[in-house]
Amino acid sequence: MARRTDEDWKAGLKAPPKDSRPQTEDVTATEGHSFEDYYLKRELLMGLFEMGFENPSPIQEAAIPVALTKRDILARAKNGTGKTGAFVIPTLQQIDVSKNHIQALILVPTRELALQTSQICKTLGKHMGVKVMVTTGGTTLKDDIMRLSEAVHVLVGTPGRILDLASKGIADLSKCPIFVMDEADKLLSAEFTPVMEQLLSHLPEDRQVMLFSATFPMSVAQFKEDHMNRPYEINLMEELTLRGVTQYYVFLEEKQKVHCLNTLFSKLQINQSIIFCNSTNRVELLAKKITELGYSCFFSHAKMLQQHRNRVFHDFRNGVCRNLVCSDLLTRGIDIQAVNVVINFDFPKTSETYLHRIGRSGRFGHLGLAINLITYEDRFNLYRIEQELGTEIQPIPPDIDKSLYVAPFNEDEEADRERQRAQALARRNNANSTNRGASGASRTQQSNAPRSQGQPRAQAQAPPQAQPRQPNYAQISQSAPYPQQQPQQPQQPMQYQQYAPPPPQGAYPMNAPPQQYMTAPVAHNGIHPGQQRY
Repeated sequence: MARRTDEDWKAGLKAPPKDSRPQTEDVTATEGHSFEDYYLKRELLMGLFEMGFENPSPIQEAAIPVALTKRDILARAKNGTGKTGAFVIPTLQQIDVSKNHIQALILVPTRELALQTSQICKTLGKHMGVKVMVTTGGTTLKDDIMRLSEAVHVLVGTPGRILDLASKGIADLSKCPIFVMDEADKLLSAEFTPVMEQLLSHLPEDRQVMLFSATFPMSVAQFKEDHMNRPYEINLMEELTLRGVTQYYVFLEEKQKVHCLNTLFSKLQINQSIIFCNSTNRVELLAKKITELGYSCFFSHAKMLQQHRNRVFHDFRNGVCRNLVCSDLLTRGIDIQAVNVVINFDFPKTSETYLHRIGRSGRFGHLGLAINLITYEDRFNLYRIEQELGTEIQPIPPDIDKSLYVAPFNEDEEADRERQRAQALARRNNANSTNRGASGASRTQQSNAPRSQGQPRAQAQAPPQAQPRQPNYAQISQSAPYPQQQPQQPQQPMQYQQYAPPPPQGAYPMNAPPQQYMTAPVAHNGIHPGQQRY
């Protein structure tokens, strides 16, 4: 096939719809660079544009040119400003697909973040022929052994599993020149330090080391002295909290929290929300209570089976469910563009945890809302976190301005969409009642109708099963918000009530088809599935 010319190589690309939502200076305060300015491979540029990358963010402008010179990097930037792209792009640029050995190792602290990062690498490098593999704990070692017997260029995983593969000689890291640590502060904490020291012994001495995080404790300074060679330091943290995230607190008693949460659900215009608890037991109990209140809800925590965690993460990311209750498992790096509200049902103990939690909303410079439920025992933690982060968390007002966390939209178009939703719901209800009446009448007629000798009795046809209604992205404008979340009417029995008690593994419920454990499909706020920004 003839090679495309410089003029028409962009013509065949299928870029997602442009995201027209307003953005803050966290991602718009750039120097005006473009990705073409870095002389990237054309195949990599094709993957960038098809994924919706338009221009580099500030952290990408600062990190990509330096990383391409193979110099060590120590970068600090806010959550949701494009740190993943800042190390994935130069990493893929340096990959030589003609060499069939591991050329880049990307370490992340959680399994969900490993899946997300590997998917970004695969999407950006799909035109390059780069082979990307992800490996985490909770999966069988046999699959990893079979995969590593073939060519792997980029290895993404969690420290424990990577060390296991390297120690057993399954993964050869002796020729791996690029070593990346995402969420480096977590990877260099006390729980990971012994593993990291052993893992570094399997890497070559002349490796390039890149560390990225939003918070850098003293452990990072010690790692810099011991294992990095004159790193180029990037600090884009003039202020710690995201400018697009509005923060409020509610002062209440412990027994009032569920009632307060129910009130927030009814008053806020929620696209998708993440609700954080401080323990796995409270995660499951709160998820059950939210479902009993009539709202769609998933939950996820570290004690669940890995396949169940993957299913919950995948479905929530695709908009199957509106609310997710979780522990601090998902505070690190998880990027879901539709999340515009984060609720700290249990207030965190440290400023780092708080910063990462509220960073799940307001991704890539967009608007978000963080609400903290504060009890008498939390008052000192609230004051201390405010002082450490240099921010002020305001008491929640009676009415929250929707412009603080909902993208602007056209009211006439929204009214038309609401009318279409109401008409579709009415047609579906009429169809269900008609099918039930028709099937009953058919059975009566068939039982009373005479049959000739040898003629088999006619089988009554069952009513068609209700299929999960998928959002039509072509009809949803880029500025359309989610419809205001409301519980279902009492006279309509909710199908998911039979699943209220969670299974022993914590999947809620994992083996049921989607229509049996969701209240209503979620319509994305003008965000195409391929338009995630990293």
